[in-house]
Amino acid sequence: MLSARGFVWPPGKRAAVSLTFDDSRSTQIEAGIPLLNAHGVKASFYATIARLTPAAARWREAIAAGHEVGNHTVNHPCSCNFGWGTPHVLEEYTLESMERELLAANQQLEELVGVRPASFAYPCGQKFVGRGEQVRSYVPLIARHFLAGRGFRDESCNAPACCDLAQLFGVDYDGMSFAEVKGWLEATAQRGGWLVLAGHDMAVDQRQAVSRATLEETCAYLQDPANGFWVDTVARIAAYVQQQRETPDRG
Repeated sequence: MLSARGFVWPPGKRAAVSLTFDDSRSTQIEAGIPLLNAHGVKASFYATIARLTPAAARWREAIAAGHEVGNHTVNHPCSCNFGWGTPHVLEEYTLESMERELLAANQQLEELVGVRPASFAYPCGQKFVGRGEQVRSYVPLIARHFLAGRGFRDESCNAPACCDLAQLFGVDYDGMSFAEVKGWLEATAQRGGWLVLAGHDMAVDQRQAVSRATLEETCAYLQDPANGFWVDTVARIAAYVQQQRETPDRG
């Protein structure tokens, strides 16, 4: 279907949605993925190596069911301002050390779950290394090594005709009611956009979580053909967007 600015989604689709979840939390395996599977919805999961490792066999099953496991670094470096007591803070990183970590995470995930990640999620949504005059963006590293990179706590869906795949907008999904989600979906459909929702724990009522009710209603709404959404992983939709941009006279 033709969308804004001439971008063409697959037949019958007027917009796209990716559900994404970070940190390999136990609720994703125990509750979230079975719920998604029951609705036939595929999602992207950005791995924390230490949490994924003990459940690697179950994550391999998730991949076999069509879900995506992506790169979220080895050490989850964020700004020192968060005060988590970790030595792995972005202010002390260089582009070289970040690149080593990205590649190490890729290698470990390939060894643990048998796939080399196609997409990446920026820890805390932050895209820099260093401090002061030495601050550098590491977005170019993501563009070099991945098909797509997802941000966090952004304020818009993505415009498929022009968005930078290396820094896709990700909208905070945690704590949303379905009424709030539906508002985002309706706005995305009007624009012919690609909404990437970013959450953490699944099917529980707690901080940094998407409730079971919101997940159930989101999945049901997205899977209703009348609503015209393509719901799929970041990697699959990004590959389609890239292919459409490279195809002459696509409209």
